[in-house]
Amino acid sequence: MSQHIGTLSEPNIIDGTATAAKMLAELRSAAADLAERGLTPGLAVVIVGEDPASTVYVRNKIRRSVEAGFRSFHHALPASTREGDLLSLIERLNAAQDVDGILVQLPLPSHINPEKVTAAIDPAKDVDGFHPLNAGRLTIGVSAPVPCTPLGCMILIKSVRPNLEGLSAVVVGRSNIVGKPMAQLLLRESCTVTIAHSKTSNLSSVCREADILISAVGQPGLIRGAWIKPGAVVIDVGISRIEHDGRQRLVGDVNFDEARSVAGALTPVPGGVGPMTIACLLRNTMEAACQRRRVAFPLR
Repeated sequence: MSQHIGTLSEPNIIDGTATAAKMLAELRSAAADLAERGLTPGLAVVIVGEDPASTVYVRNKIRRSVEAGFRSFHHALPASTREGDLLSLIERLNAAQDVDGILVQLPLPSHINPEKVTAAIDPAKDVDGFHPLNAGRLTIGVSAPVPCTPLGCMILIKSVRPNLEGLSAVVVGRSNIVGKPMAQLLLRESCTVTIAHSKTSNLSSVCREADILISAVGQPGLIRGAWIKPGAVVIDVGISRIEHDGRQRLVGDVNFDEARSVAGALTPVPGGVGPMTIACLLRNTMEAACQRRRVAFPLR
């Protein structure tokens, strides 16, 4: 796992934008070196329907992949697309020699089974790390693509606390996309891990024991300053759009103003975990390209 040195944009605020920019610069340089050998990484992004948030995410992913010197393949399908037609497209992308990574943007329309779609992607091209086989590999500690958001969180954590051995970690949220794989990564670093969720009793007390606290539930301001152990590393994955003073603004799960006076290090929203997710997607794509072509992965 790459261990980029994070940037504290101001006392105890982890600058995810700067850390992601550094990673993207390294990926761009590595992609240029690979291209000279005819090994340009290729990322295929599939979106079904016109969900506004998904459209923005996909646009950003495509733009970043092009800027990094990757081949970008964009498949925008109407919301009425049949499940079978989507599965046929995935089958073609699995077989395409110039495609190293496949990402199907979630959520999908209600008539399409997301588990079936995820399982149809070639595990070697599953740069989201969602395939059941890759999820199982992560659980047993075998090399596999790591879901992008947890990977980005871990890089940010280790940028300020390189050695996590023996620390207490609490993950608030138990999704397959963030919560569960985040817990596996922390276990791999020899943390003592607690997964908390909406049914957890005395959530505030559980959080207060954490040396590392990650929240990924999408509930604005859930984590109060009084819930945070002084000096803890706090990673805010949640992102919600709220109205404030008549304007729309993005906020996280953590009450930022309260937390910044308690936490030892804290990610903001926006500008924290979000930029790292796309950078890690491209990192996973490059790693998949190198493995498929049997060349050494050029990054740390």
